[in-house]
Amino acid sequence: MRGIDRVFGWLLVLGGVGHGAGSYQAFKSAPGSLLWALSASFAMWMLAAINLLRAERRGDRALSAISLAGCLIWFAFVLWFGRILGNFFDFRVWVNLAIAGVLAIFSARSLARAA
Repeated sequence: MRGIDRVFGWLLVLGGVGHGAGSYQAFKSAPGSLLWALSASFAMWMLAAINLLRAERRGDRALSAISLAGCLIWFAFVLWFGRILGNFFDFRVWVNLAIAGVLAIFSARSLARAA
């Protein structure tokens, strides 16, 4: 299970790379929008780093709680993004929901075991 946990953490890293590249292509002529879009890529990388660290430090209750909170917040942001798009069936929405959901489950599991 630890391997699956790590895979989803790295998928979030790759998602951040894709988001950053797509954001640059879409907003290279609008620096203000580009800055905000790249901040979301950074948030993805930070959440991925927290999850990858949590996967290695199974007994760390605080890290598991932070990871769980971050994953649930990311899940909510992705739902909000789907609403803004007007399409909850967009590929980007489903991929991010799946990654955040799986990482939230692993985070909750780590939190329960650390108690």
